[in-house]
Amino acid sequence: MEYVTAVPHPRSEGAGPAGPGRLSLAVALLSGALGAAVALLSTRQQWSSGTATVAGGAFPLTAKGSDVTGVPAALAIVGLAALVAVFAVRRAGRFAVAGLLALSGAGIIAAAMLGASDSSALDEQAAKASGDASATVAALSHTAWPYVAAVGGALILLAGLLALRYGRSWPAMSGRYERNGAPRASRRAKAVDPERPEEMWKALDRGEDPTGA
Repeated sequence: MEYVTAVPHPRSEGAGPAGPGRLSLAVALLSGALGAAVALLSTRQQWSSGTATVAGGAFPLTAKGSDVTGVPAALAIVGLAALVAVFAVRRAGRFAVAGLLALSGAGIIAAAMLGASDSSALDEQAAKASGDASATVAALSHTAWPYVAAVGGALILLAGLLALRYGRSWPAMSGRYERNGAPRASRRAKAVDPERPEEMWKALDRGEDPTGA
């Protein structure tokens, strides 16, 4: 015969608010690391191309993302460092680092979008190739890599926003353990010198012979 009870089953400690915290942590780590990798990779690719007019005709020119702007690569490294530092700080420090992470992603997006239509790098190459300081690039065209860099920045921005929203519930590095994971040994009490005057008086109070004779 089965009995029905109105008493609810106890919920485990891991259920409830801890669920969103773990999920946000996983998403932030994945998106932050992936975003930094995408941003760094895209800056090494060709962003624009064109031609310069020289004596022999049209001279082809190309510019990588790093030639156009160094901001996305620099901010990708900053964002990756901030992603790791989130777990080394707590409270206000974690909030500040999470804000830096979000700003890094936003900065990458802005720099990539500006670089998508920039021609200064190719203009400089055209001036060198033609020997005319006023020469500019012709037949200018751009690739999709600046927008790929912007996607990487968006992923870093997402990681920063998740850290701002849920970072309070994320775990932090503990100072209880050493680098090798072993707990720190407790301090040992200093050895007592029985020949010190105060120790000799204590021994006499206890009825002991401090000379040991």
